[in-house]
Amino acid sequence: MALSRKPVTGMRDILPEEMQIRDYVTGVIKDTYRRYGFTSIETPSVENIANLTSKQGGDNEKLIFKILKRGEKLKIAEAVTEEEVVDGGLRYDLTVPLVRYYSNNAAQLPAPFKALQMGNVWRADRPQRGRFRQFTQCDIDIFGEASNLAEIELILATTTTLGKLGFQDFEIRINDRQLLKAMAAGSGFSENDYDSVFVTLDKMDKIGMDGVRAELLENGFAEETVDKYLELYRGLEQAENGLQYVAEKLGQEPVSAVTEGLREIIDSVNGAKTADFRMVFDPTLVRGMSYYTGTIFEIAIPGFGGSCGGGGRYDKMVGRFTGKDVPACGFSIGFERIILLLTESGFRVPDAPKKVAYLVEKGVEGQALCDVIAKAQAARETGVQVLVARMNKNKKFQKEQLTAEGYGEFLEFYREALKN
Repeated sequence: MALSRKPVTGMRDILPEEMQIRDYVTGVIKDTYRRYGFTSIETPSVENIANLTSKQGGDNEKLIFKILKRGEKLKIAEAVTEEEVVDGGLRYDLTVPLVRYYSNNAAQLPAPFKALQMGNVWRADRPQRGRFRQFTQCDIDIFGEASNLAEIELILATTTTLGKLGFQDFEIRINDRQLLKAMAAGSGFSENDYDSVFVTLDKMDKIGMDGVRAELLENGFAEETVDKYLELYRGLEQAENGLQYVAEKLGQEPVSAVTEGLREIIDSVNGAKTADFRMVFDPTLVRGMSYYTGTIFEIAIPGFGGSCGGGGRYDKMVGRFTGKDVPACGFSIGFERIILLLTESGFRVPDAPKKVAYLVEKGVEGQALCDVIAKAQAARETGVQVLVARMNKNKKFQKEQLTAEGYGEFLEFYREALKN
């Protein structure tokens, strides 16, 4: 039986043309983030299963690729629990590994610590456009900064990067988990209901106000509570200043502090931004991860229906590892979706080196071949990208393939000519 040539479902081979774009985008991201003071780090692809299933990753914890114990540790009997045979898993995001990394190395790291991490993550998800089971994430995070300076720096660094990649007229939607909870509490929902309510609220852009109401009622919530809750959102739709409306409507000092904080972030970013985008207060923004404790934000780019990145504040997560909370905030670019949008728009890497193909006839050997290679080496030293390859019988087709890869010049070396 022949071996399968296709990748595992949800994973894919990346061809050279896309890889060139990925390398370019990676370079822009890293260069820009370093200018904002972020330092590159790396964490293992495999994490302790207890860390990955600690109720901090939301629905992603249902999508973990789990790893069996190895060697003598793996003893499979007829009746065995998963806990007895599984001790590790492939990371489903970069945040949980990063927090473990910080908790383990904090004594050797500066304060505040600004981390940049890029790497593959894995989720046993249903593959669809822009969504794979293995994909690259790109995160920046700040530990030890409790003020809004962290959010401002994260948003400016990320939007500057998107601007350098040519994206325009996009939105950064912003909200706060504390505000979400205050609105739910003020409407009569109990704290135990928040997660269920927010899951439904997060569908507002897809099913509308009526759809949200129907689903909340279907889930067993009181009609009076649901109507009071949605009345807040109807008022927000009509309000000229949403933040002011919420502060006045709920009338709580903590809520006023949150809305003032959001206003500070929005004003500061608008005053310093270099890219073409809008800051938008979105009271229906939820973000799925349960570890978020405060500000949350998301990237919305025209032409793509879903989020192209997001993040927020997670001040309680380090304490799960160390027993002592540390302020933390992060922003993740949806790397794969950015690549998808660039590829579909016909993006070409700017300032790419000149690409020349040296096609060498079969039979060119010995000193003659050494001379051709020496010419190629000399050209490479000047910054030219040179491919040295044997000339195919179907030279026309060979050139067509190389042209598709960006080669714009061809030099042909024939045995008879090199003898002279």
